[in-house]
Amino acid sequence: MAPRGPMTPKQALAFVKQHGIVLERARGPVPCLIDAIVGDPVRGSWWAHAKAHHIFEALGAVADSQDVLRCRLVSGKVTYAHRRVWPALVRLSDRIGEHRLDRHDQEHTATGAHRTVTTPFPKWVPAESMTAAKKLDDAEALVMIAPFVP
Repeated sequence: MAPRGPMTPKQALAFVKQHGIVLERARGPVPCLIDAIVGDPVRGSWWAHAKAHHIFEALGAVADSQDVLRCRLVSGKVTYAHRRVWPALVRLSDRIGEHRLDRHDQEHTATGAHRTVTTPFPKWVPAESMTAAKKLDDAEALVMIAPFVP
């Protein structure tokens, strides 16, 4: 059940954990995090939305979480993948395409600008996710990250 009013950062993280893989803004085969944060579909730029402050705060918490990968996994769009699905992503990386699993973090520069810092796959993958991936077969991995992986 969606919370009343905008999601808190904690609720946004729980949403990502629950779904495993979500899109930041785009429409697609997995839920849209910004729509979930607001509680309704957001039309146009979310920066112009009345709840932009809440969106910014919740997105920041999700993107900064050590339990969340920010990548371009689904259709080249900004995607968040929770740590619980990382073993499946690692297991199916050949099928997915490694560049889609590169980690894209936002860094704030001294001038106040933002820039994207990319860590290529698999350099960002923790050892425990690599180990867990070896214990999965492809069918188990697919179940963990369905419905978006072909």
